Amino acid sequence: MAQYDVIIVGGGIVGLSAAIYSGRLNLKTLIIGKEKGGTIVKTDMIENYPGFKKISGMDLFNNVLNHAKNYKIEIYDGNVEKITWSKKTCFVINTKKKKYTSKTILFCTGSELRKLNVKGEKEFESKGVHSCALCDGPLYKNKVLAVIGGGDSAVKEALLLSQYAKKVYIIARSKLKPEPINLERLKKAKKIKVILGTQIKEIKGDKFVNSLVLDKKFNNSNILKLDGVFVNIGHIPLSSLGVNLGVKLNKNKEIIIDKESKTNIKGVYAAGDITDTTFKQAITGVGEAVKAVYSIYEYINHERVLCSCIDEK
Repeated sequence: MAQYDVIIVGGGIVGLSAAIYSGRLNLKTLIIGKEKGGTIVKTDMIENYPGFKKISGMDLFNNVLNHAKNYKIEIYDGNVEKITWSKKTCFVINTKKKKYTSKTILFCTGSELRKLNVKGEKEFESKGVHSCALCDGPLYKNKVLAVIGGGDSAVKEALLLSQYAKKVYIIARSKLKPEPINLERLKKAKKIKVILGTQIKEIKGDKFVNSLVLDKKFNNSNILKLDGVFVNIGHIPLSSLGVNLGVKLNKNKEIIIDKESKTNIKGVYAAGDITDTTFKQAITGVGEAVKAVYSIYEYINHERVLCSCIDEK
């Protein structure tokens, strides 16, 4: 059974950035992640990552991936099914095909998009209900669309969709909260109409989406005719693997970390959107990952952690 100093769970830029530093510190490193790149590869344009005035999410991910591959790290394309303690004080990581052991674990699993959980959402998934403007926006040239959500990412999605659609609605249950630069862009976007203080009761259609049922009237009707819906109402942290190890979560199910990215479990660390830090950006997640790796390096070398697990079949 292969043994490592650190196994990084998650194949996004946070996990890959951690691997760059663990590689530089000569830690035997394995990254396990099925969805390479995570949510950032679905981002059309990033303008707040140092060193790049403008860069697509996919290009940023590929840059970090190529950088990480300069070091002696291993990448396994798969999902972690279970993590347990062994009798010899190290972690046993089970995937569908293989089993590994490691002195430490770094969770960089990020989050998944939150669902509206209304009638019609599941039925019309990929038939008018989407979550990625970059992926699916080009399908809706000269159509009418809606973006559900009021955060900065929702506004950016609407701005991108306005390049294809003839009209885009932003529907938010309260107020909009974009970055100032994107708010100014929104004000200049003639194709975009904002509807505030409104929620979606149902998504309707035939073979494909054709309307939304609103909880308040807009233009004297609760029915909004359109061709597609892009849902962007936040994320849910993917923290279940940590829970099984006894890692403490906050009320939002985010992993609680300290200033060195340590959890309450010795040898277990976390970084990125999965953590309880309030400001979630690619750059802050990368910073947390770097701190985690240096904490891991100190832990392994100063406490002389042994990992002599046996394969218990």
